[in-house]
Parts: sequence; structure tokens; C-alpha cells
Amino acid sequence: MSHSVSRAALLAAAVLCWVGPWASRPAQAASGPVAADAVTASVVVQAAGRVDETQRLAILSAFAPELELLRARLSAARVHTVQGVTFTTGLLEGKPVVLALSGISMVNAAMNTQLLFDRFHVTHLVFSGIAGGVNPELSIGDVSVPERWGQYLEVVMMRETAPGQYRAPDSKGAFEFAPHGMMQPRAVRVQPADGAGIQEKFWFEADPRMLAVARGIQSVPLRGCDHQDRCLDKRPRLVVGGSGVSGQAFVDNADFRRYAFRTFQANVLDMESAACAQVAWRAGVPFIAFRSLSDLAGGGPGENEMNAFLHIAADNAAQVLLAFLRAWPD
Repeated sequence: MSHSVSRAALLAAAVLCWVGPWASRPAQAASGPVAADAVTASVVVQAAGRVDETQRLAILSAFAPELELLRARLSAARVHTVQGVTFTTGLLEGKPVVLALSGISMVNAAMNTQLLFDRFHVTHLVFSGIAGGVNPELSIGDVSVPERWGQYLEVVMMRETAPGQYRAPDSKGAFEFAPHGMMQPRAVRVQPADGAGIQEKFWFEADPRMLAVARGIQSVPLRGCDHQDRCLDKRPRLVVGGSGVSGQAFVDNADFRRYAFRTFQANVLDMESAACAQVAWRAGVPFIAFRSLSDLAGGGPGENEMNAFLHIAADNAAQVLLAFLRAWPD
């Protein structure tokens, strides 16, 4: 690819004129929780190549409130903007990190995870954020650290052959999971990096070593009340293990929640983690996600709880991540 002056100038102008909806928020956060003298602003516009070669643990969140506590704790911060996405490098609990927003939903998450891997020397990937609770044993504010992630909305929309009866084309083969009405979940067809050939894969596993460190966390100060003294019914707890599922839909439906738990034994569901896990699997980057319940995905008695408990859940996921970093070996 040519790197002529005119091409670079056009690229710079395009990046500065277009800032995605999630890319604008880190700049606001940088002027808030992070002290002004702790940040060295640096807009990096590059056609290709890495921003720097420092080995870093990467931390993603979907949208700004999930990243606020972590940005506030960052030291030696430096801001980089690549293709309209803001990345902040620095030290968190003494570990070299790069923080960024994936954007909400699966395509944004996959796209920006790959951009992260292309432009930074990422040794491990961590996701920190909120989720909908699926396991009835979990409560709002709890932090779930699943062992594996699947794309539960990767489906065949089956033909209705009789009222309430559905059938998938024979060409789609056998299926591992029970359907929900006309929606038949199926594995994702993926190409491994070693060129071994396309395979079908539903679960993308969290890194065993990272899970072991998470299991070793003894005590984390999880929040039970917000700044307006609205408190949860139960004291939040950390739960490591089980499954998580991700898809393109915000779920606020009790029946579908029961289906997701019964079919996938899922603790939580969200809109990004499985996409990040798949990109990390392809790149050979160890992955783990810390997801705190902001709502019950339609299983609660009233309105969806996300807006009421968003900040409690986001901070609890971040607190577990900080404890994880303290325990992570140098």
C-alpha cells in the first residue's frame, strides 16, 4: 500500500472528521475521572503498523460507563486515536495496559478487537462490563466470569411445516441445541489461523491460566448500593465458571431468558463477549471476561433493571478486574 503524503492527508482528514459513537466517549472520560496532568493527548493516525511495541494486557468495555472506574485508576496515560477509535495506554495496578471501547454489539466488538490486535502488542485480552442475568441463582450486582462463550443467536430460521412445527433444511446437518420456536441455534463456521481448514465451533473458551487467577481472588469490595443510597436486596458475589452467551439482541423477555439458561446453562448473556472471544481465538490471544449483572434479562418483576443498576454493575466488574490485575504475575 502506498503511503504518499496526499493519501495520508486524506486519511487524517477523514479520521478527524468522523468519530464513531463509542469513540467520542473516551475523550469525555479522559477529561473527567483521569486527572488532566496524568494524560498526554496524542492523536495517532496511521495507515498501517502498530502504535507501539510495548507488550500490553488489553481491556475492552462496550460503552463509556463500563470503563470509567478503570480510566480513573490509570496512570501514565496516553491517548491514541486510530480509525476514529480511541485507545488509552498506561499502567493499571502496575501492569502495562491498553483500554478501549469495543462499541455495542457483535460486529462492532469483532471489528474493534481486530483493530486492537493489529495496532498494539496485545498479550492477553480482558472484557469488563455489564450483562443480563440468566441463571436464576445469580442476582443483580454479582460478577460472572464464564469459562466459555457461545454465539447463541447464530441460528437457522426454520420453515414452519405445520402450526407450531418447524424444520431446518437437511443441508444444515445436525444441531447440538434445542430450538426456540423457529430459531435453531448452530455452530459458527470458523477458519483457524493455522490453515487447518474450516471447522464448526460453538464454544470459545476463556484462557485456563486467567481463569485460575480469577478463581484465586479472595476478597473484592463489590458495591451493593449506588451513590443515591439505593441498595440491592443481596450482597453481590463473584462467581467463576459456567457459560456465557452473546448475540445481537438486547433481551428483556422472561421466556427467552428461561430458554437461554435451560439450553446453554448460561449464567449471563450480553452483546459482545463471544465476538471478542472468537477474534482472540483466531489470533491466539488468551481471553477472559468479567461481566456483572445489571438486570435479569426480563426475569424481574417490573421494568428492566439496567438503568437503575448500571453503575453498580459496571463498577463491580471493574473492581474484580482490578483485583485480577493485582494477582496477575508480572
